[in-house]
Amino acid sequence: MGQLISITAALSVIIALRYLLVAGGAYWFFWLRGRACGRRLSLAAPNRARVAHEIKASLVSAPIYAFPAAAAYVGSLHGVTKIYQDPSAYGLWWLPASAAIYLLAHDAFYYWLHRAMHHRLLFAVTHRGHHLSRDPSPFASFSFDPAEAAMTAWFLPALTLIIPIHIGVALTLLTLMTITAVLNHAGWEVWPTGWIDSPVGRYVITARHHDVHHKRYGCNYGLYFRFWDKWAGTDRS
Repeated sequence: MGQLISITAALSVIIALRYLLVAGGAYWFFWLRGRACGRRLSLAAPNRARVAHEIKASLVSAPIYAFPAAAAYVGSLHGVTKIYQDPSAYGLWWLPASAAIYLLAHDAFYYWLHRAMHHRLLFAVTHRGHHLSRDPSPFASFSFDPAEAAMTAWFLPALTLIIPIHIGVALTLLTLMTITAVLNHAGWEVWPTGWIDSPVGRYVITARHHDVHHKRYGCNYGLYFRFWDKWAGTDRS
């Protein structure tokens, strides 16, 4: 138990610092450096009170996300999870394959949970805090109510119990997830319109797609891809 607590504490600090570094860097890049980059989506520049709320909520979420991750790490030390370190253990082909499986599974899980959290009986206690940012800043990328953080934090660690993943692939995915979440809440669209509307781009969630969700609520629930939104009829441009 002592090991789990100490690792949770360490991961809480790491998660918080990663968030502050990536979100803070994006905030400076898009809103403070004084030069336009991409296409502006937010109607108003982030104000100090909103940014403070986003940062506070995100720092509260950090230990909630850290605990399941720490449990998965401790489990890997005792052979409980399927996290491994030898790249050749399952063949090199499994490295990208496992990454794709984790992304697709996470996307499916979050789409349906996200829709459920928007139900009138659940919204106020699970997801309202995130939507206080109608024009989100990069700091909104991790700004969740504790209930939402608790419901989402366990999924990827639980997946390591059944689907093998290399530790390097897991860390790469976590970094990619952080970057995409920050960019999708930046208030600016950095991807060219031509690519977003291309046969590939129109199935990938970018800031333009997610910004519509913050302004209209009842659509665009996906996390990485638009497959579920398109299938369920909740996709809006």
